[in-house]
Amino acid sequence: MKKYLLTTLSLILPILTFAQEEEVGLDQKIDQAFAPIAEFFTNVVFFPVYKGEEFTIPFVLLLLVGSALFFTIYFGFPNIRYFWTAINTVRGKYEDIEKHGAQELYGEEGIAQGQDLTNVDIEDHLVSIKDDLAIDGDIVDTIRDESSEGEVSHFQALATAVSGTVGNGNIAGVALAIALGGPGATFWMIICGLLGMSTKFVECTLGVQYRDVGEDGTVYGGPMYYISKGLKSKGFKTLGKIAAGIFAVFCIGGSFGGGNAAQSNQATIVIKELFNWESTAAGAIVGLVLAVLVGIIIIGGIKRIASVTEKVVPFMALMYIIACVYIIFSNFSLIDDAIGLIVKEAFNPTAFGVGSVIGVLLVGFKRAAFSNEAGAGSASIAHSAVRTKYSASEGLVALLEPFIDTVVICTMTALVIVIFNFGGFFEYGGDGSGVVFIDGEAFEGAGITSKAFAQYIPYSNIFLTVAVVLFAVSTMISWSYYGLQSWKFLFGRGKVADLVYKILFLTFVVIGAAASMGSIWSFSDAMIFAMIFPNMVGLFLLFPVVKKQLNRYLDAIKLKADAIED
Repeated sequence: MKKYLLTTLSLILPILTFAQEEEVGLDQKIDQAFAPIAEFFTNVVFFPVYKGEEFTIPFVLLLLVGSALFFTIYFGFPNIRYFWTAINTVRGKYEDIEKHGAQELYGEEGIAQGQDLTNVDIEDHLVSIKDDLAIDGDIVDTIRDESSEGEVSHFQALATAVSGTVGNGNIAGVALAIALGGPGATFWMIICGLLGMSTKFVECTLGVQYRDVGEDGTVYGGPMYYISKGLKSKGFKTLGKIAAGIFAVFCIGGSFGGGNAAQSNQATIVIKELFNWESTAAGAIVGLVLAVLVGIIIIGGIKRIASVTEKVVPFMALMYIIACVYIIFSNFSLIDDAIGLIVKEAFNPTAFGVGSVIGVLLVGFKRAAFSNEAGAGSASIAHSAVRTKYSASEGLVALLEPFIDTVVICTMTALVIVIFNFGGFFEYGGDGSGVVFIDGEAFEGAGITSKAFAQYIPYSNIFLTVAVVLFAVSTMISWSYYGLQSWKFLFGRGKVADLVYKILFLTFVVIGAAASMGSIWSFSDAMIFAMIFPNMVGLFLLFPVVKKQLNRYLDAIKLKADAIED
């Protein structure tokens, strides 16, 4: 670990030394160098199918939303029908059948042995069946690990994936959406989140179904594998290889952008604001500190990441939600007004520069997709590491992510900002780039949310700074895993390849902290949305497999329920 950190520091520290020798600050030089790159990728990824005076419709958004709507209808609204099944799966209600298989525990032979048992005795009977499954003296827990491949539990996989989605898109992204599109953007974020639950279910089921397990038990999964292996099984071997390779490249870019630079960027904004730090190298210095912190954590791989995120994510999400709830209910009389304004502005937007309903819809959809990443396929990389015999079980668990991320947390942030702005502090639409002016001072992203919190909670700037940094770090460590898996897919699973990726990843922590919000978020949007193109190739050719696996899992649950009742 010491050697790894010294290598990283040796590459990043000369940048800071160089900054001291230049008249132009390091932060500005990094931003100037990075802005053209961000602009190039933005123009490539968000190519329009319609371009008018008031708004532009990029093809990738049509693909994303149209696909989510298709999967929602095809699978019979899984976001609603299987919501409680997903919760029960996370709770471990079906853990026995996922470890051993429903047929072994509740099949005809097993149940026949216990037909005369009472309901009280049935659990003891099932324990005896598990004991009978032991081979060569192995204990039951060993059988569990051998019979259901994977590295983490449902809850750990969910926590890791949620930590990759619940980040500064929920704090800064929502503020950006409202600043650009007004309160109505919130409504379309919620709609996109609900539809995205279905897409997330499909891609995470496939992630488990087509994963690779190494000789040491390490799991390798995600779109790279279900695209290549799945399409090969359908007779599209060449297409699968090409699409999987393209996805891996974009996923690496996404890990550098939305999963990294955008997070360090917002963490730096609130830290600089808290300490009133105006140094021309402040961003790079904050980025270096974050890079060292993240570097220590990501060395441990998915198990270390899972052990961190399962503790940090619930805590930080709960604290943030409590703060939002406090502000919202402290202004109880304004809640209905805020909700009414959100709905009204969704269909009759008045924000400066947003144009029409389509304009505000596009703003909401874009920010929601960036926040919950449904359709990008990234979360399936974390979910593929789960221990289970039923791939659809993890798909159902995964559909909870967009609900937690967008429907709950993003909506709460939006209500806080809308309620705050009933005081007329800023004009919706701002300058058209996401910047609004409060008391003559420019604010953007997390800075807007921080200003809203400060209105109602004393010393909230300290609390929100801690929250933003925790969101940023948890998102970065999860995305480092996503990017590394893609890197391994392209360049092999050697230690040297791992080290190269991690150094590049940590370098982007510094770049994100130093560059401006505009260029960083443009690049991040482009990288996240670019992943959608190759991912959808896999989803549209393999969704019948998901249907089959869903029915298999639901049948297993039914078999258990029938056995217990009998």
